[in-house]
Amino acid sequence: MKNIGFALCGSFCTFNDVFAEIEFLKEEGYNIIPIMSENSYNLDTRFGKASDWQNLFIEITGNPIVHTIPQAEPIGPKKLLDALIIAPCTGNTLAKLANGITDTCVTLAAKAHLRNERPLIIAPSTNDALSNAAKNIGALLNYKNIYFVPFGQDSFKGKPNSMVANFQLIRYTLEAALEGKQLQPVVVSPK
Repeated sequence: MKNIGFALCGSFCTFNDVFAEIEFLKEEGYNIIPIMSENSYNLDTRFGKASDWQNLFIEITGNPIVHTIPQAEPIGPKKLLDALIIAPCTGNTLAKLANGITDTCVTLAAKAHLRNERPLIIAPSTNDALSNAAKNIGALLNYKNIYFVPFGQDSFKGKPNSMVANFQLIRYTLEAALEGKQLQPVVVSPK
């Protein structure tokens, strides 16, 4: 059984779609290790209460949630994961990953995991993918062992710089990444 870390960042509007994919991966037999950024773990928003998302994550995976830096640190030295998925991955987290900043449990989990040269899968969800975050996406596309869930513009009229992953492609991106391949095409319709 493969151990897959699944990290949520604070693009709360995507959580329903993301949790559907977490359920699918669990049903496919993966052992899912839940990870939540400090914001996704603690903030109540118009998209739901933090405690409800926590309970759902635990219910689906059957595992406790990693939500602090000390909890994330052993991921690397103990080689806990076969792959790590960050979905949704916000522009803030993209920037930190691209610049080696590890001041959150998600970015530290990614750093710790990458030291083992195992796949990190990123499913972006950011309103500035075609502006400020573009350089970070470009940098990460060139890094070894980093793979992207195909993504596209989600509201080109209302938010012309916004892009979001097609979360239904997480499962296929994971399969490809475990074989060392980037699922193509990278830029697609987000739904």
